[in-house]
Amino acid sequence: MSHSSSIIERIVIVGGGTAGWMAAAALAHAFSGSTKSVSLVESEAIGIIGVGEATIPEILKFNARLGIDEADFLRETKATFKLGIEFDGWRRDGERYFHPFGGFGLDMEGIAFHHFWLKACADGQAEPLETYSMAWQAAKRDRFAHPQGGPQSPLSNLGYAYHFDAALYAGFLRRFAEGLGVVRHEGRVVEVQQAADGDVSGVKLENGRVIAGDFFIDCTGFVGLLIEKALKAGYEDWSAWLPCDSAVAVPCDRNGPLSPYTRSTAREAGWQWRIPLQHRVGNGYVYSSKYLSHQDAEDALLSRLEGAALAEPRPLRFATGRRRECWKRNCVAVGLSSGFLEPLESTSIHLIQSAITKLISLFPARTSDDGLRRQFNALMEEEFVTVRDFLILHYKLNERDGAFWDQVRAMPIPDRLIEKIALFQETGRIVRRDHDIFAESSWLAVAIGQGLVPKGRHPISDVLTPKENAGRLAAIRDSIRRTADALPQHADVVSATISRRRS
Repeated sequence: MSHSSSIIERIVIVGGGTAGWMAAAALAHAFSGSTKSVSLVESEAIGIIGVGEATIPEILKFNARLGIDEADFLRETKATFKLGIEFDGWRRDGERYFHPFGGFGLDMEGIAFHHFWLKACADGQAEPLETYSMAWQAAKRDRFAHPQGGPQSPLSNLGYAYHFDAALYAGFLRRFAEGLGVVRHEGRVVEVQQAADGDVSGVKLENGRVIAGDFFIDCTGFVGLLIEKALKAGYEDWSAWLPCDSAVAVPCDRNGPLSPYTRSTAREAGWQWRIPLQHRVGNGYVYSSKYLSHQDAEDALLSRLEGAALAEPRPLRFATGRRRECWKRNCVAVGLSSGFLEPLESTSIHLIQSAITKLISLFPARTSDDGLRRQFNALMEEEFVTVRDFLILHYKLNERDGAFWDQVRAMPIPDRLIEKIALFQETGRIVRRDHDIFAESSWLAVAIGQGLVPKGRHPISDVLTPKENAGRLAAIRDSIRRTADALPQHADVVSATISRRRS
């Protein structure tokens, strides 16, 4: 049998960090009890990009699949709960809106709630959309609860994710993975070895050792040591649509209550993030170097911290886009080696998770399975493009002053996003594709928040008279408000969860 179709027994992950250890933990768990071995090569000398990470609700599925207990997870990663993202100044200075996890109101008469809200707007009776969001009403009170109750309970409509320390999460997953038999090799890779047919056969370390394998996962970050340097998979650059190419990050002391949401504040040449962890707050400024120097970005960030800086500011440079083939030959890129989209909607960890989940579902028996590879690449492309379009939406619909904001407002955008915006503007409908990780309520929150109010709405919304509609909306609003007022403080829920031991 030729090498080009060998059975896969040895899986080698190159690079640690969040991506590497998420892949190691998930693959070791999936193949537990089989003859396959999973090993990971990383160097202590190479720093990982370990900032405070914000996530989307999909992370719950990843932890659940591995059987990770939430109390252990919160304790080990200094995590807090997250109900959504507040966007401050993204449409105009002084205006805010919230992208919640979980829907708005209750779906009525078999159609989405927002059509009845639009009807109320037309009848001159509407309250702001966010008053119908359980997540936002809890978040702005710094309160939190886990989803619970039947379909009529406002709390059943709640979704949540986490903020956590990415470096601590990587360490937590390393212990988990090693417990499942993953072998870690310390050392810097100096050479990627390839077989005659072009497949990766092994990686050579600085000390001369070669770690051989049948299937490789590239978690080497922006460098793309295997997928790009060795296999030349190619990169599709999206900076024409997402022109931020730099960031500076720094943690600081928290000043004030523990808020259960991420904040994104529009700035001169980009935006600033705020991610509250148990022990500190993660901050960063994502910006375009065309409009702002690194020094000015660093000064601006440091001058706007709520508490004392706890480390030196860390600079990051990146090119927005995606790898043309995330899976090439016998190598799959996971994490930053597969592409980069700015963390405006907290999708970085999700794109790692998504690649790992898809890989496990499509994992080949032999190294030469072109059909599975094509399927994987098509799914990853769709995922990246969907996230890209959702991010562009925030920028395109801004009404801010300044050269940077003028540029992103004027830029031409992808056709599929043009169609999506036009359909919503005309009819109030949001059409999602099969693999869209963002719920209808997510697209709605950003479109409305950025000032895009539809001209039309679903005709079924007219089955209610204006009075009936106003009555129903008021009842939903009151129920959400009363529920939010009765919830425990977020900090108390975090403390109670951490102190819980497995029964």
